[in-house]
Amino acid sequence: MSKNLAFTASALYTVETMDMNALFAAAQKAAEAAYAPYSRFRVGAALLSSDGAVYTGCNVENRSYGLTICAERSAVVRAVSDGKRSFTALAIATPDSASPVGPCGACRQVLSEFMPPEAPVFFAGAGPEQVSTTLGILYPYDSLHDFFNDP
Repeated sequence: MSKNLAFTASALYTVETMDMNALFAAAQKAAEAAYAPYSRFRVGAALLSSDGAVYTGCNVENRSYGLTICAERSAVVRAVSDGKRSFTALAIATPDSASPVGPCGACRQVLSEFMPPEAPVFFAGAGPEQVSTTLGILYPYDSLHDFFNDP
């Protein structure tokens, strides 16, 4: 990957101690398990927990589409079910798209519940273009946390 992927996040375990490329590789592997018979658009996500554990998720479609579960929320649910509540980085792989595809609005809202605004988010498709950003840039006005003075 050609872009500078050196990130820092204010948590116990950061991407400084885990290569973002390795996190993206985990997201790519997770995409292989996606259940996407309707859209044929597989998505994989890899979430780095503040203790260094990596939790992956994939999209699981339903013919109603509205009940489809995104890869990012799948990874969050998996991690929370394991007792984790703090995450420091996210990688998303969309192997069926030539261009990078970022998290949807619902996923951004859920991610903001467990990740700080400075947490790095990396996403790429099958093509050469890659996006390296932060949750705060993707979701700049987290009004619910601002309102309740949450971290």
